[in-house]
Amino acid sequence: MRKRILIVDDLHPAFAEKARELGFEVDNKPLINREETLSIIAGYVGIAVRTKFRIDTQLFDAASQLKFVARAGAGLDNIDEIEAKERNIQLINAPEGNCDAVGEHAVGLLLSLMNNFCKADEEIKRGIWDRESNRGFELKGKVVGIIGYGFMGQSFAEKLAGFGVRIIAYDKYKTGFSDDYVREVSMEEIVKHSDVLSLHIPLTKETKQMVNDEYFFHFKKPIFFINTARGEIVSTTAVLTQLKKGKIIGAGLDVLETEKFPSLGEQPWFDELKASGKVILTPHVAGWTFDSYRKISEVLGRKLAEMKL
Repeated sequence: MRKRILIVDDLHPAFAEKARELGFEVDNKPLINREETLSIIAGYVGIAVRTKFRIDTQLFDAASQLKFVARAGAGLDNIDEIEAKERNIQLINAPEGNCDAVGEHAVGLLLSLMNNFCKADEEIKRGIWDRESNRGFELKGKVVGIIGYGFMGQSFAEKLAGFGVRIIAYDKYKTGFSDDYVREVSMEEIVKHSDVLSLHIPLTKETKQMVNDEYFFHFKKPIFFINTARGEIVSTTAVLTQLKKGKIIGAGLDVLETEKFPSLGEQPWFDELKASGKVILTPHVAGWTFDSYRKISEVLGRKLAEMKL
């Protein structure tokens, strides 16, 4: 059987180079669509994808020789993990490759929110010089609560270490992870003490719409809210409600329940979201830097080398 890999997304050449070193034939087709992929996937033992389309039962049925899926990124939510496991198809991803990017982006969102960077910039460009309404908050002395302490959560904590903050973290699936940067705590301590809340958890059936009005209700202090994880974890209407109530001081959202236009613009909450002066939006780019583009492929290449096919 020929060892062939189909790349269906834009990946840094480092992955293909490593795969060829390992004896694979690599077809790099970043412009291929789903229908074209389904028509040829039977000839491949591996497929590499970012976010172009879902790797699901239909694709697995067409991929009679498939042994692995390489996801160029951190999350596996666009892959049917249960189906892959049942078919003994291995999954590799690369959270190590973009965790620094995500950590830095989250810090950037937080600093921008706390110091009104976007608002101040817009006002000055419109001829408004207003120091008082742009008075900011300092990070030093604040309590930062992190939900999820995998690669992304750890990176965010490390980047914050020099700011004089107290960092606490809760992870439902990990214990004993207190380190030089963070103290492991219960969810009760997160909601009691946090001045900042940052999400670093995957999208699963359990986490979908997890962060809603009831979730925010339990927080004892007004918070700055950061989401660089997945948009569907959070109810956007709940964020807007809590902004109006003052429970959320400001929100930095790199991800949304609905992404890309025109669909995003058609959401009933979008006009209110973009009109809010307390929200910073970025287009799902926290983990997508020039550096992470390369590092993700390098990580996938190393993991490919370690696989037993």
